[in-house]
Amino acid sequence: MKPTELDNLCVNTIKMLAVDAVEKAASGHPGAPMGLAEIAYVLWTKHLRFNPKNPSWPNRDRFILSAGHASMLLYSMLHLTGYDLSLHEIKQFRQLDSRTPGHPEYGHTPGVEITTGPLGQGFAAGVGMGIAERYLKSWFNRQGHDIVDYHIYAICSDGDLMEGISSEAASLAGHLGLDNLVYIYDDNRISIEGSTDIAFTEDVTKRFEAYGWYVQEIDGHDMDAINLALISAKAQTGRPSLIRARTHIAHGCPAKQDDASSHGEPLGADEVKRTKENIGWPLQPDFYVPEKALNHMQKAVNKGIELEDEWHERFSRYSEAFPELAEEWERGMEGLLPAEWEKAVPLFNAPGEMIATRDASGKIMNGIAKTLPMLIGGSADLSPSTKTYLNGLGDFTSTESGRNLHFGVREHCMGACLNGMALTKPIIPFGSTFLIFSDYMRPSMRLAALMKAHCVYVFTHDSVFLGEDGPTHQPIEQLASLRAIPNMTVIRPADASETAIAWKVAIEHRDGPVALVLSRQKLPVLDRTTLAPAKELENGAYIIRQAKPGHPDIILIATGSEVHTALSAAKLLENEGLNPSVVNMPSMELFERMPEKYREQVLPPDVMPRISIEAGSPFGWHKFVGPFGQVVGINRFGASAPYKTLESYFGFTPEIIAEEARAVIERHARQKGPRICV
Repeated sequence: MKPTELDNLCVNTIKMLAVDAVEKAASGHPGAPMGLAEIAYVLWTKHLRFNPKNPSWPNRDRFILSAGHASMLLYSMLHLTGYDLSLHEIKQFRQLDSRTPGHPEYGHTPGVEITTGPLGQGFAAGVGMGIAERYLKSWFNRQGHDIVDYHIYAICSDGDLMEGISSEAASLAGHLGLDNLVYIYDDNRISIEGSTDIAFTEDVTKRFEAYGWYVQEIDGHDMDAINLALISAKAQTGRPSLIRARTHIAHGCPAKQDDASSHGEPLGADEVKRTKENIGWPLQPDFYVPEKALNHMQKAVNKGIELEDEWHERFSRYSEAFPELAEEWERGMEGLLPAEWEKAVPLFNAPGEMIATRDASGKIMNGIAKTLPMLIGGSADLSPSTKTYLNGLGDFTSTESGRNLHFGVREHCMGACLNGMALTKPIIPFGSTFLIFSDYMRPSMRLAALMKAHCVYVFTHDSVFLGEDGPTHQPIEQLASLRAIPNMTVIRPADASETAIAWKVAIEHRDGPVALVLSRQKLPVLDRTTLAPAKELENGAYIIRQAKPGHPDIILIATGSEVHTALSAAKLLENEGLNPSVVNMPSMELFERMPEKYREQVLPPDVMPRISIEAGSPFGWHKFVGPFGQVVGINRFGASAPYKTLESYFGFTPEIIAEEARAVIERHARQKGPRICV
């Protein structure tokens, strides 16, 4: 396509909307939007399939701005192509409560497919979207009836490619042959500190070719070259595509083109004036949008409506030919689960049977997977240990689209892939590794929580009681760290029966990810004829062992394997004439969402002697034990030894817990009288 005067007008409109918005906000990143304007224009007007009037149309192409700092590029495109993003919102860029925050936020701005900003995250999440598209295609499409057929486009920066997560994700995408990915690398050779030569001199082309990608090199300001490269990329089969586009940051600004200062600060009034003069743009008014440019770009509205209407016609024919699949599709798009799916959850009704909660989880997953075909995931090379392999449901490879993903030793990438998959309805993705290695995933999990994405994390080897592998593999601070993430729900079940309920909660939960934290060591199935039912886990915390009639002398609060220790300690205290109550708190988050009345029933305010028992960091427990309570935890790294030895070494035996409980009771008795202020 040889660019016309109208094409150039549209490109300059994109540039100057970004420049004016950053200037008005006195904050932001003008350089990248200016350098990417031609690429965005060609992509959105010639290739991207979308409907501005229905941003959630299932068969739309996905666009990811992995270089999220260039957010004004995306907002300009959304406004100009007819999304519900007004010029007023463009003028409110980076202001409180605007729909144009500093970095794109999923669910906040119409048309934003995923939250980006932390570099590399969008790149990797796009791989997850590619996995999801290919799985949905294999599950739903039938010969002559393609209802799933779209591409995932992304714009990535030098910074994205420097981040290690992009290496993990690019390697995985090449291995899986994800030919639905078309990534554009904004090769402007500028980072915040200056030229990328100070830190980044590798041959990106050879690197991605080695990963198995199809790589093209173009002038990123040549609209004809951009168009031809996109056509070629979409024609590829069996490999993802990278278009390496040589661009100039702040393109068109006489003094700041190719200058690092244009990356993250406004051009300044003088340079804005010079830029407008340089490209023949009116000096006034600011936020000028020529009617010709707006009318041309808003042709995307009618085009999008036509694309979706045509898809609905295809879906109608599909529904007639495959009514059950069509019903499954529609149910999934509404976020609904198959009727009575939970009946596939296996029961564990043999009190005393010894089973690790990771083993119970594996049986549960294999039970429910047959009724939940959209449950798909894998592990970071640990499924034999995390027990997350779905038997008989095939592997996801370059040639097959089974249910088991082999992420390899790529935890960070796995977390981001789950995000992309979770944002693709109706997929329910899971990923697993040891709890200690959740640290490798943290940035991706934080974004999942920010987006309220429905990811399920299966974290096994949940405490120092994994034993001989020692302190490098024994989590201490990880539980507290996960609980500190807003919108994250952490569940640490006490036995196999609770693990079944935990999975039910994880599948049905909305508004954020769920982390299931499971034991390596075997634990006895609790006798629910004498203890409260496992279903109470849904409340986050419950009295698993009631005190005898009368006022409890102390409340023992525990999670996971330590619940068994607390129950045994309670028996010792009872034999001494004391009256303990035991509270099982598998999920602080679920408990804190319960009404205050329920929370006070579980932890009566007038029962001040309390002790919490968890083999991890004490951080976060003091709010539950109160001023007279005791937190039994671990404030140091672990040790290599059999887990029974470690129970004694770290003070997690019933006898030691009973001793701590007696001390709490005695301390409360001494302190509950009138206090004397000196």
